[in-house]
Amino acid sequence: MALIQGLAAHAAGAELLPLRYDPGKLGAHEVEIEITHCGISHSDLHLIFNDWGISQYPFIPGHEIIGTVSAVGPEVKSLSIGERVGLGWQSNSCGECEWCMKGEENLCALSESTCVHRHGGYADRVRANARFVIPIPDTLASEQAAPLLCAGVSVYSPLRIAGVNPSSRVGVVGVGGLGHLAIQFARVFGAEVTAFSTTAAKEEEARTLGAHHFVNSRETKAMKELAGTLDFILTTVNADQDWGNFVQALRPHGKLWFVGVPPSPVSVHAFPLISGTRTIAGSPVGCPWRLREMIDVAARHGVKAITELFPMAKANEAIEKVKKGKVRYRAVLAN
Repeated sequence: MALIQGLAAHAAGAELLPLRYDPGKLGAHEVEIEITHCGISHSDLHLIFNDWGISQYPFIPGHEIIGTVSAVGPEVKSLSIGERVGLGWQSNSCGECEWCMKGEENLCALSESTCVHRHGGYADRVRANARFVIPIPDTLASEQAAPLLCAGVSVYSPLRIAGVNPSSRVGVVGVGGLGHLAIQFARVFGAEVTAFSTTAAKEEEARTLGAHHFVNSRETKAMKELAGTLDFILTTVNADQDWGNFVQALRPHGKLWFVGVPPSPVSVHAFPLISGTRTIAGSPVGCPWRLREMIDVAARHGVKAITELFPMAKANEAIEKVKKGKVRYRAVLAN
């Protein structure tokens, strides 16, 4: 089997440099994907800079992968060579624990991430357990589909877990890489959608994406006027906010749900939670069946990532733009 070629971080925060590695023998339940597109996620940046303390160098980042199946292991029956597929954050799980048996492989203690302690998608090829490789419908363009494999399912899953439906009043905090997809999915589910941002200029974009209302979360008066109006608030930002204001905006039984990771601990008073049976929760990326469902919904309802395309060879340039917040809204690398 030929060597796989990619762009790797060789030390914390270092620019990506070429790396070739021998993937070894293809596993019985594995597929090899010839990569055409790979999205750049903020998680990639955290791994490159070892912000989470889990990176091992050198490693090739990338976990929003679109490509075609180039090889299949002898036990793989669900995929065939030449099929267009996607691979997200997770590449394997034990398959035997209670969470895997429930179809919640994303909660498996032995879960294997696509680019943690292994090489990911800023490369010409990648391998994964076939259970985590998802066929991509023809109606989804590869460039727009790639970010759905992580960002898309990260916002789709909590909306589904919370039972968002046409009677729901949903808030989305942040109109960015995650938020612009969350607004679209919430609108597809028929919810009344309120977008929150600290950037007033994003109002027009938020409404174009499907938001019915827009609130500048820095405006205290506007936030207070929302008290007791929303059933579900999904926060997608990696910035600190006055979380108490968002809890107060919830109706009884409302949920404040985190998929973004603010730098400081989340602090709220307990009384609003107790008095209204309100909940604060969070979730990781979705399990394989939820990923398949999300891709199907996106394909049928026209949910698309707004992307900026870069050649794979310019990955360092793209990463720098993402780091500075200058990409609208997802950077995608193309081979």
